[in-house]
Amino acid sequence: MPIEPDEDEATRLNRNFDDLLQELRVSQNGTQILFAFLLTVPFSNGFTKTTDFQRGLYLTTLLLAALSAAMLIAPAVMHRVLFHKHLKAQLVHVASRIALGGQALLTLTVTGAVLLVADYIYSLTVAIPLGVVTLLWWVGWFFAVPLGMKARYGNRASTTSST
Repeated sequence: MPIEPDEDEATRLNRNFDDLLQELRVSQNGTQILFAFLLTVPFSNGFTKTTDFQRGLYLTTLLLAALSAAMLIAPAVMHRVLFHKHLKAQLVHVASRIALGGQALLTLTVTGAVLLVADYIYSLTVAIPLGVVTLLWWVGWFFAVPLGMKARYGNRASTTSST
């Protein structure tokens, strides 16, 4: 990543990791709220009326939420475990990859939740298109738009910018 003027490598790594943690705060809260909500679903009165497919989809969605939450929280825990071990460059690299994996799982979690609710309220015939639209919407904003920007602009951005 480009270095800001008068910024040494250690300062750049600290800034990049701080940026990553700030970005994750948004996703962590949403994921944790969705996960908490999903944990309460089986205890509601209507859950006994679900089909085998809906219960399987529910469990899959719950597991995706748990996995996503773990990956979105992991960079902060990794930082604590590796504190003062002089591995900041490796931490920034690995934590960035883990965060993207957590975002991908969050995309699948939200898609699963929409699919589950739409199937329960309406039908699988309605749920599948809504699930596909939801998946494409999230993939578009989370991955396609930034990858398109990267392909279009590449390294033409100012060398003093960290994004």
